This record gives sequence, C-alpha cells and structure tokens, in this order.
Amino acid sequence: MSSPRFAIVLPARYGSTRFPGKPLIQIAGKPLIEWVYLRASEIDGATDVVVATDDARICDAVGRFGGKAVMTRGDHATGTDRVAEVANGLDADIIVNLQGDEPLFDPQMVLDMVEMLESDPTIDMATAAHAIDDEAELKSPNVVKVVFDRSHRALYFSRSTIPSGAGGTRGGFRHVGVYVFRREALMRFTELPQTPLEQSEGLEQLRALENGMSIGVIETTAKTIGVDVPEDAKTVEKEIGRIYTGPVE
Repeated sequence: MSSPRFAIVLPARYGSTRFPGKPLIQIAGKPLIEWVYLRASEIDGATDVVVATDDARICDAVGRFGGKAVMTRGDHATGTDRVAEVANGLDADIIVNLQGDEPLFDPQMVLDMVEMLESDPTIDMATAAHAIDDEAELKSPNVVKVVFDRSHRALYFSRSTIPSGAGGTRGGFRHVGVYVFRREALMRFTELPQTPLEQSEGLEQLRALENGMSIGVIETTAKTIGVDVPEDAKTVEKEIGRIYTGPVE
C-alpha cells in the first residue's frame, strides 16, 4: 500500500493587524515568504508547495522567485479557510498548513506529523509542541501553550499559562503553529462556524476541539522562531545567516 500523498500550502496575507506586509519584509536579501517556501521545498515527498494569498503583491513576489502561488478570496476568516480553498484544487490525501511567517521550522517535524496521521486513522489533524524553558515565554500571551493527554491528543490551547502551575520545564509546552490535516477533516473543519473558545482565545484550532475533532501532538526538541512583530526579523535574520552559510538557490 502506497503512502498517502501530501501537499504543503502556505497561507500568506498582506493585511496582518499586528504586522501589515509581513510576508514581504526583507530578511537577508529575500522576502520572508521566500525563506518559508525554500524551507518547505526541503520536505521530502511533498507533491506540491503552494502559497495561498489574497494579495497580488505577494502573488507577484512568489512568481519572481519561481514559486507557485494561488490567489484566493479575500473574505476568509482564518488562514486555514484560505488553505482549504487552495486544497480543493490539489491531488493530495493530506494537507500541510504551514504558516508563512516561520522560516526556520524543522522539515523532519512536518514529516513526523504526516507519519502520525498515516499510523493512527483516529486522528483528524496533527500539530507539534516543544517544552518551554523560559519563564517569559510561559507568561507571554504571544506564545500559545498546549496541554495534551498521555496519548498525545490535545486537550486545550491557550495564550495563558497552562497548566496553571507550570514553570520552567515543569509541564509547559509551546505550540508550534503547523497543522497537518486529513483532506476530509480540513474540509469539515472549514464548514464549521467559529466557536466561543476560538473567538475568546483567538486560536482557530479550538474550533476543532469544541466540535470533537481529534488533534494529535508530537513533541519536538526543535524550536521554531516566527516573525510575529517587526523586531523578530532581526533574530530570524541572525539564525538564517547561521544556517545558510552561502547563497540559497
């Protein structure tokens, strides 16, 4: 039996509330979305890598570096809804929703999530988390935390400290914002209305939990560095300089 086909979709919008134009910010001579695309292209076995955007400026930038982009509707409530629109046109059993602002994720982490879905048919979608060893991260509302059961099924996600007594490495896990969906689960998810917890926390994955969907969580030691605010770009640029010692084609 052959392995399920998986495709990677990078949702990217220009009009971010906290950081307008973020996908096009220049980091080490390339727009942010290009670094994410290059990293995604390192994942073995993907049938497609596609940027999903509602902005012609992003679409044009992707075309200039030789990537593939698809224009979507502009009225999507979340990035996952945008991913689902593009996924409708892809020949894949599994869809990877890879955030367009994390250029330093570990490609193996994505493969591990795909493997989780392949090995456990009861899981609708998979994501990742790593232990928090910094008190400031634990308390920061910009860092999403997750708790999961002994079978590595997500119980809850929050911007608050969960569990409440967590400190250092005593049980706090940072959620890594990458999702791998079964195709049918992705389509079902996007047909569901937004839910109270989702709106309260500002976290779309809670829509899945509130509707009884199962989210598997892999533990990883690889820490990602995302670009949430302009100040993050300098940190990411330093890491890119460390990882890519020469020009990236």
